[in-house]
Amino acid sequence: MTTTPATDLETIVTRLTKGERAWARTSLYERRLLLLDTAAATAAAAGAWVRTAARIKQLNPASPLVGEEWMSGPYALLTYLQALQETLHHLDEGTDILAATRITQAPGGRLAVQVLPHDTYDKLLMNGYHAEVWTTPGTTEDQLRATAGLTQRTPRQTRGVALVLGAGNIFSIPPLDVLYQLYAENRTAVLKLNPTTDPLADVYRAVFKPLTDAGLVEIVTGGPEIGGALAAHPGIAAVHMTGSEATHDAVVWGTGKTANNAKATGTPKLTKPMTSELGGVSPIIVLPGTWSEADLLYQAKHVATMRLHNSGCNCIAGQILILSSDWPQKHAFLTALRRALATAPARPAWYPGCEARVQAARDLHPHAEKPGGTPERTLLTGLDLTDPHETAFTTEYFGPVLGVAEIPGTGTRFLHAAVTAANERLHGSLGANLIAHPDTLKTLGHRLRDAIADLRYGTIAVNAWTGVGYATPRATWGAYPGHTLDDVQSGIGVVHNALLLDHTERTVVTGPFRPAPRSILSGEASLAPKPPWFVTNTTAARTGRLLTEFAAHPRWQDLPALFASALRG
Repeated sequence: MTTTPATDLETIVTRLTKGERAWARTSLYERRLLLLDTAAATAAAAGAWVRTAARIKQLNPASPLVGEEWMSGPYALLTYLQALQETLHHLDEGTDILAATRITQAPGGRLAVQVLPHDTYDKLLMNGYHAEVWTTPGTTEDQLRATAGLTQRTPRQTRGVALVLGAGNIFSIPPLDVLYQLYAENRTAVLKLNPTTDPLADVYRAVFKPLTDAGLVEIVTGGPEIGGALAAHPGIAAVHMTGSEATHDAVVWGTGKTANNAKATGTPKLTKPMTSELGGVSPIIVLPGTWSEADLLYQAKHVATMRLHNSGCNCIAGQILILSSDWPQKHAFLTALRRALATAPARPAWYPGCEARVQAARDLHPHAEKPGGTPERTLLTGLDLTDPHETAFTTEYFGPVLGVAEIPGTGTRFLHAAVTAANERLHGSLGANLIAHPDTLKTLGHRLRDAIADLRYGTIAVNAWTGVGYATPRATWGAYPGHTLDDVQSGIGVVHNALLLDHTERTVVTGPFRPAPRSILSGEASLAPKPPWFVTNTTAARTGRLLTEFAAHPRWQDLPALFASALRG
C-alpha cells in the first residue's frame, strides 16, 4: 500500500476544515441519510472486506474462523449504523430518544439503561442476552433524557477536525471510531490506518465514500511519521486512538528521556484533547458452584474463546483466570480448559510481534504449559496475586497466553476477594468477565449487582464474554472513567454508544450459563445455541455472513436460514 505523501496532508486537513463548515449546515435528516448510504456501501463491500481480512490474518477462506471477520467486521459496523440512524431519526422528529427504553435503578445511585434487547429482532437473535449502560452515580432520569443525543442536539456547533489513529487488530474499530467522532463529537475526521490494515484501505474508502464525497472523512496510510505529522498539525483539533498504552504515551509525551521529562513536569507534547481505548489485562472470575460435566466442558470452551478469538490479539481478550482454591471442581475445570485450548482450531499468530510476546511470557515463567493446538498457545498456572513482581498482571500479552491465579473462599467471600484482586492487581479497566452457575447467582441475589458496582471496569459480562458488549451498538465501549494522560491504562472516554448517552460509567452484559437446549431443560429462559463467536463453532462463517446480510436488510423470511445455521454450530 502506497504511503500518503506528507505534502498531501495539508490539502487533506484543509478539505476537512471546509467539510466541517458544510457539516454544520447539514440537517439531521441529511445526516441520517448519510448513515443509511454508508450502510448500503458497507453491505456492498462486505464480501471484499471479509476476503481481505482473511488474507491479512492468514485464514483459510473455508475455515469457520472466517466467521470472526464477518461478525467483528461488516456486521458490527452495519448494526451500529442502523442503531445510530435510529437515534438521528428521533432527534430529527423531536421525540424522546429513550421513550421506548427501559430505565431502572442500579446500585450506588446509578441508573441502568437497557440497550439489549432493543427490539424484536434482538429478542430473537440474542435471546437470553441482556445489556445495560449504567450511569455515573447521582445522574437523574431527567438529566439522562435531556442530554441523550450529545452534540447532535446542537448540530451547528461543530468542533473542528479529528485525527483517528486506527486499530490494527479488529477491523470494525477504525470505521466505528470515525463515526463516533463525526456524530458524537461533531467533528470531521481523518483516519490514519494502522499499517496492518493497509490492504483494507480500498474497502474502507468504498465504505466511507458517501462521507468522503461530502468532505467529512479522509483516509491516509503510512507509518508513525504520518500520524505524528497529523497530530501536530494546527488544523487538527483532537486525537482519538485505539492501540497500545506505549503508542498512546509516544503520541502524548514523546519517547525516551523527552517523555520522562515531559511527564515529570506535566508538559505533554500533545496539548489537544486526546481520547483512547488501549486494552489491558482482563480478568475471568469463575465463581465456585456445583457444575455438571457438560457445564465444565462448555465453560472451558467459553474461556478458551475469550483468549483465542483473533489468536488472542484482542484488547478485550481474557488474560487472567481467577479460580477458588477451595472449589472441589477446580482441577476438573482446568483439565477441561487444557483440552479446550489444545483442540480449538489451529490458526497462525498473525499479528506482528505475537511470537516474541509469547516467548517473553514463557521466558519469565519457566513452568509455562504448552497445551497444543498451535505452538504459541500458553497456559501459566500457579500465579500469585500477592506477588508484586508478577508481570502477568501488568503486561497485556496480546497473544494466546492465559494465566491462572487462585484465591481461597466460596460465595461472597470469594467474590469480594476476586473483585478486589481484579481492581487492585490487574493493569487496566476495559473489561471483566464473571462466570457463575444459575444456582450461585440465585444465592448471591443483590450482592452480585453490588459486586458488579464495585468492579472498576468499563464493560462487565456475567456468563458472557465482554466482546458481546463491543458488538452491542447501543452499549458504551471504553475504559472505566478516571484515567489520566500520565496514567492512562485502558484509555479515556468511550465510543459506540449509539444512543449518544451522556453521564455513562459502564456497560453490564449478562448471558445464559448453558446453550440451548440444555438451557431450557435446566430452567433458564434462553433459546440461544452455542454462540457463533465461539472458536469451536463449526458454522460460524456461514452464520456470520447471514447475520451480516440480515443486518443490512432485516427481513422475517431470512430468519429460518439464519436460525438453522446457528443451531448447527
